[in-house]
Amino acid sequence: MSDAVPPDRRPRSAEGRAGSPLSRETPQAPDDRRRQLRRRRILAAVLIVVVIAAFVGGTVIALNAVAHQFQAGAAAAALPAPTESPSAPSSTPSVPPSPSDTAVPAAPTAPPVPPAFDKTAHSIDDPNSIWVVVNKQRPLADGANFVPPNLVDLPRDMPDPLGYMLRSDAADALHSMFAADKAEVGTQLIAQSGYRDYSVQVRAYQHYKDALGVAGADKTSARPGFSEHQTGLAMDIMDTSSGCDLETPCFGSAPSGVWLAANAYRFGFILRYPADKTAVTGYEYEPWHFRFVGVDLATEMHNTGVETLEEFFGLPAAPDYAG
Repeated sequence: MSDAVPPDRRPRSAEGRAGSPLSRETPQAPDDRRRQLRRRRILAAVLIVVVIAAFVGGTVIALNAVAHQFQAGAAAAALPAPTESPSAPSSTPSVPPSPSDTAVPAAPTAPPVPPAFDKTAHSIDDPNSIWVVVNKQRPLADGANFVPPNLVDLPRDMPDPLGYMLRSDAADALHSMFAADKAEVGTQLIAQSGYRDYSVQVRAYQHYKDALGVAGADKTSARPGFSEHQTGLAMDIMDTSSGCDLETPCFGSAPSGVWLAANAYRFGFILRYPADKTAVTGYEYEPWHFRFVGVDLATEMHNTGVETLEEFFGLPAAPDYAG
């Protein structure tokens, strides 16, 4: 087979086969064709880059929009629910709350301080007062003629062998105290000596004066006009089981005596002449002598540990008479 080209055939071109429309175009130089091919490739590459950039840009925008919506939804979920329906925006600009408008937790309140005890609620000078203070320096006003108000006999269920009387408020409190002693200790108390008028005190003091002399009598018995028994607020108490009497201090260690010293305040009574207060009261220890002052004062003295009326009211000690 021969390698020669037949004269009636044209050689194939790079653009097409012989006889095609391209074959009839004006032939171009090789450099022109290369430049045209390069431009087409560049245009194609640019188009591809533009398409890719548009795709990537659209994707980024879409992702940003989704992220923004997600963040807005999360922020809305974190906010408290509105208490009112949304309304049209106000033309008045919002003003941030001032420090005084913000809620401040209330400071814890201190427990209320109990009021101070009123030492002037009753007179300590008036012989009709349940707080009257009678001692060797403070005689009863008009003692020779004074008779306390509201004297009554003691209830019949209270042993009262000599028929002594008391003021009604003191008698009622004494009755309650006797009942409590019987319930809590199991003993029976005796009302040994209550109200004594001026003339009775004259005889009582003279008895001790004859037996012990003036100095001895003054330690044991009050002079007429200086006795708490004349106020109708004092009672000498014994019991039926201890075997004690008014001449010895043994009642102070008896069950009833111990109970009375610890509990008389509950009923408005105080032990008027304690063992260690002779220099203040002027009298020896009398574990049987109880004085009615009312529950308020008796409780205050018990709670504060003050044993005598002189100390509680800031009065001078009364170890001896003035003259």
